[in-house]
Amino acid sequence: MWGVYQTKPQCAACFRKLPKISLPLYHLILILSISIATNVRAFDYKVALTKSLLYFESQRSGKLPYNQRVTWRDNSGLTDGLEQGVDLVGGYYDAGDHVKFGLPMAFTVTMLSWSVIEYGEQIVDAGEYEHAIEAIKWGTDYFMKAHTSPNVLWAEVGDGDTDHYCWQRPEDMTTSRQAYKIDKDNPGSDLAGETAAAMAAASIVFKKSNPHYSHLLQHHAQQLFEFGDTYRGKYDTSIGVVKSYYTSVSGYKDELLWGALWLYKATNNLEYLKYVVENADSFGGTGWAITEFSWDVKYAGLQILTSMLLTEEHKEHADILGQYRVKAEHYLCSCLNKNNGSNVERSPAGLLYIRQWNNMQYVSNAAFLLMVYSDYLQNSNQKLNCHGEMVGAEEIFEFAKSQVDYILGANPMSMSYLVGYGSKFPTQVHHRGASIVSYRENKGFIGCTQGYDNWYGRRARNPNVLVGALVGGPDIKDDFYDERKNYIQTEACTYNTAPLVGIFAKIHQLETQNIAEDQILRSSY
Repeated sequence: MWGVYQTKPQCAACFRKLPKISLPLYHLILILSISIATNVRAFDYKVALTKSLLYFESQRSGKLPYNQRVTWRDNSGLTDGLEQGVDLVGGYYDAGDHVKFGLPMAFTVTMLSWSVIEYGEQIVDAGEYEHAIEAIKWGTDYFMKAHTSPNVLWAEVGDGDTDHYCWQRPEDMTTSRQAYKIDKDNPGSDLAGETAAAMAAASIVFKKSNPHYSHLLQHHAQQLFEFGDTYRGKYDTSIGVVKSYYTSVSGYKDELLWGALWLYKATNNLEYLKYVVENADSFGGTGWAITEFSWDVKYAGLQILTSMLLTEEHKEHADILGQYRVKAEHYLCSCLNKNNGSNVERSPAGLLYIRQWNNMQYVSNAAFLLMVYSDYLQNSNQKLNCHGEMVGAEEIFEFAKSQVDYILGANPMSMSYLVGYGSKFPTQVHHRGASIVSYRENKGFIGCTQGYDNWYGRRARNPNVLVGALVGGPDIKDDFYDERKNYIQTEACTYNTAPLVGIFAKIHQLETQNIAEDQILRSSY
């Protein structure tokens, strides 16, 4: 059932760690590397990074700040929570509609934070650090508002059903802004666990620059984790309206393990690590062999992050951490097409393919996990064991980069699936705000059905470019249809782009170093 197509990406970066050899041979290899590079499309990863962070400004809900750079957006959702007597203004719209869904929003913030934790130095070098932490803080500020007491977390604002009946700009919303919460009588351990993970990861980001804010985030994260662990249950059982949109198929055990692990990393409190170890088997952490990582299924990320703790410092937990590592390797080897049959399917051009709807979310997440683990292996002088075949860090990195380059345009359609990047990208993104004339240009009210009548069905490109959005992407045959109504392929989500922030920064730094090294070598001849 799984595809076996595999490409071997080639690029000048493959030669960045050359052995000490004689000058004539070294010169020959340099010429070869340059020759290969001329046949491979060059991408500007710094530009891609800048654009990816702009996307989060397009998705902001609430009162926009003075330094808002996406100027076709304006204030929206300013009365969110008013009917319930709570301030729920702010946060992010997840995709092309205007519901604020807590679970994917929290996962977005977790991945943005993980990007900064792993690649903060590279993001600084690219000059985008302030924008990255602003994107995180826009989410965590909202989470602190939504966590109104230790055992209460507001899970959703708006209703997907009524929202989807309308095609309006967020500034014109006339749809329901009903808010929904989880509490001890209506539990949601998955949502509480993921939000705890997001706030714990963010607390690491802010630890040095804003220690007071970091402490607040830790406090909320600890309370939320205790709430989710004490009152167990799936959030979509308590909040039925979310089932058609973000059903928690994997349940809540992966999020509890995930939240505990991030709390351990944030606090160094061994009780959280003990939780991850003691519940490894019963919660599926060392049982589930997964080939996807997403807003719903956290096992692969959990297993990879946990296996990276397998050091002398944690030797008393070596057995359980080793079991986590086996499952992490299953995921990684599946992506690399080295897992004895149970591999992730690929398109003819080599794109990882999990499922039809919004497949790019799985691609960007996989690329991030592969790149993080590649760095871990390189730094610890280890290799990945794929059923006896030892895979080096370089090969893992190059495959991850091939997925990123596919996103940016190295594909049969020469299409950049990162909107606004390159000369050819989707122009009819399935997104209400982008597809209607900007509120700042035309403040005339556009009604619920008027948007469908006058804007949704237009064959023209969107009047506003949703810069930095990663759309759902091509099908299993590498085909893509740029039509607004084709939401399976043309809708974008915040959690698609979030992992790319760290990846773009990482590759940009490496490419910059390679160019500098090439210039030094050229000047020698």
